[in-house]
Amino acid sequence: MNKVALAFMAHPDDAEILCAGTLIQLAGRGWQVHIATCTPGDCGSMTQNAFDISSLRTKEAAKSASLVDGTYHCLNERDGLVVYDRTTIQKAYDLFRCITPNLVFSHAPKDYMMDHEQCSLVARAATFLYGAPNVSQMPRSPDSVVPHFYYCDPMDGRDALGNPVTPTTLVDVSSVIDRKAEMLACHASQREWLRAHHGMDEYLEAMKRHGRHRGQLIGADYAEGFVQHRGHAYPHSDLLQELFGTRKQGGAVI
Repeated sequence: MNKVALAFMAHPDDAEILCAGTLIQLAGRGWQVHIATCTPGDCGSMTQNAFDISSLRTKEAAKSASLVDGTYHCLNERDGLVVYDRTTIQKAYDLFRCITPNLVFSHAPKDYMMDHEQCSLVARAATFLYGAPNVSQMPRSPDSVVPHFYYCDPMDGRDALGNPVTPTTLVDVSSVIDRKAEMLACHASQREWLRAHHGMDEYLEAMKRHGRHRGQLIGADYAEGFVQHRGHAYPHSDLLQELFGTRKQGGAVI
């Protein structure tokens, strides 16, 4: 099996918040890890101009990816303007063709902001069709097949209307929570932004709090939740469960 994992997200730091614990464990099992964002995070500051904050945030993202010997990529769309259109989808097809992932993570289809939802749509399009010979001028690998595809938890585990989302898969990340926090801490620029714009001054603690909430579902200290996309042509086997197992309350493995 082609052991290449891609977290295809809207902004720098999204992967670190939502699925870095799983990426760390994949890397530890010999998987090649890629983190891609639709935007460079150009609106992620109350004080810096778009060029300066974009430069800083992409460097932070590359540093974070390097902690799992991973590679960072950016489609260079704009914050707040991510759309499911021909140009963006083509960039995604080309990126997927170069990476050839067989395991992909992206945002939940219904999330608190539209950049996330549009990114999720782009990821869905790319996972389904990137292996078609005529969709991209990039060379096609024989490994270009429809990958296992998982949606990460939306923020706070709730959709845009506040309804709770039930994961199909939970990955115990207790053993790597400190490394996940280290990856997230690479995005130092966002602490001030979130405090100014969101009223948050607990960048790392908010991530851990949600991890603890998901961990309670399987009797673990920390977990990450996912919903697997199982539409026509997609693999139906739960690859994450096969790789890591999922513990029920009481420790039984399912």
